Amino acid sequence: MAELSREAGLEEQENSRREARAHRILDAAATLILRWGYNKTTIEDISREAGVAKGTIYLHWKTREDLFGALMKREKVALTEDVQQRVAQDPEGQTLRGLFRHSALALLNRPLLKAVLLRDMDVIGKLVHREHSSELYQEKLQGFVVYLEYLREHRLVRTDMSLPAQVYTLSAIFMGFFLIAPLMPEEYMLSDEELARWLAEAVQRALVPDGADMSNEVRVASHVFGQYLDRDRAASQQMFQQEVE
Repeated sequence: MAELSREAGLEEQENSRREARAHRILDAAATLILRWGYNKTTIEDISREAGVAKGTIYLHWKTREDLFGALMKREKVALTEDVQQRVAQDPEGQTLRGLFRHSALALLNRPLLKAVLLRDMDVIGKLVHREHSSELYQEKLQGFVVYLEYLREHRLVRTDMSLPAQVYTLSAIFMGFFLIAPLMPEEYMLSDEELARWLAEAVQRALVPDGADMSNEVRVASHVFGQYLDRDRAASQQMFQQEVE
C-alpha cells in the first residue's frame, strides 16, 4: 500500500512538472508571436525563449500549428475566467449590457485572441486561412444563444425581432466596434473603457425594450447566465487540459 502511494505521489509530481513546462513553452510562444508574428516565430525561437530543448517541445506537440492550437485553448480559458471575475464584481454584470461590456474589456486584455478573432495578418500570418477565428467565435456564440433564448422567453429582450436577426445584430455590433478601430482617425479613437461602454450601450439599445426593468433581468436570468459562463469555462478548460496532460 505504501509503495502504491509513493508511486502515485511520484506520478502526480511528474504530471505537475510536465504541465508547468507546457505553460512555460506556451508563455514563450505567446510572447514571440505578439512580438514578431506567427510566420517569423520558429520552434527554435520558442525553445530558446522557454529555456528548453527543441525536442522537449515536440514531446508536447508534434507541430508548430498544434502548439498554437494549445495556446488558443489556454487563451479561451483565461478569457472566460476574466469575464466571470469582472461580472462578479459588477452589480450590473449579469445584464446583457454588462455581459457585452465585460466581454469587450476581457478581449481587449488578450491581444492574441483579439488578433485571431479579427484575422490580424501581422500577428497570426498564414494561420488566418485556418479555422481558429471562426471556431473561436462559433464556440462563444453557441453558448450565448442559449442565454439569449432564455431572455426572449421571459421578454427581457425585444421579441419583434427573430432570433437570427438578434444574433446577427449583436455579432455585427461586437465585431464592428473592433474592426473599425484601425480605420479611425486618431482624434476619434476611443479608450478601451469607452469602447466597451459604447459597444454595450449599442447592444442595449438594439435589443432591450425601452423602460425594461434591469433588476428583473438580473433576478430572472442570473442563474442561466451563470450556467452559460460555467459551461463555457468548463469546456475550454477540458480542451486545454487534454493538451498538457
